[in-house]
Formats: sequence, C-alpha cells, structure tokens
Amino acid sequence: MPFVRIDMVEGKPETYRKTVGDVVYDAMRSTLNVPENDKFIVISEHSPAEMMISPDYLDIQRSPNCIVIQITLNAGRTTDMKKAFYHAVAYGLHEKVGLRLEDVFISLVEVPKENWSFGNGEAQYA
Repeated sequence: MPFVRIDMVEGKPETYRKTVGDVVYDAMRSTLNVPENDKFIVISEHSPAEMMISPDYLDIQRSPNCIVIQITLNAGRTTDMKKAFYHAVAYGLHEKVGLRLEDVFISLVEVPKENWSFGNGEAQYA
C-alpha cells in the first residue's frame, strides 16, 4: 500500500497534475507489484519560494519545474525493482508531460506493514 505525495510548483493545469499522478501509479503497478485500485496520491502545489530544491546537487541541473515524489510503502522491494520504478517514472513523465528527466526527484520511505491503518481504527496488515 503505497502512499504518494507529489509536490510541484504552482500553476500547472489539472490535466498535468492528473497525468503526473497516473504515470506514478502506472509505474508502481508495473515495477513494484502494487495491486490494482491501491491508489492513494496527494498532489500539492507550492509557490516557487516554497520549493527549495538544489539546482545542481550531484551535478544534476534542475529547473524550477522540478517535482518531488515521496512514496511511503511496505519494505521489501529489491534494488532492481526500485531502479526500474525510477526509470519508468522519469521517462513516463518526460513522454507524457514533457518534464525533463533531471526534474524528477523521487524518495522512497519503507515501513513495516503494521504501520498502516486503512480505516476503522484497525491495522489491516498486522
């Protein structure tokens, strides 16, 4: 059960934001074995001043359009699965919305299964 937070500079049209979410979800399904309908995505827009992203860390030249994707998910995916996911998201966003590969920042946060409650005050995976 991944929970996805996507942060981007304000001003993108609704279709752009929806496509970004769809690309991330499709990549999770195809590379991380995420089940169908397991879609929990929150997209937030920020003023340029609120997006304090290094423009050149690790010699990657980022533009003000850089988006940050943080995903909390169950622990256990292999490094190869994660690499395939990063590739699928970056190239999918480049193809679908024209986002530069350099402008896709992804962070995965792995947690034990008992750290989730989907509702009803229960720990469904514990």
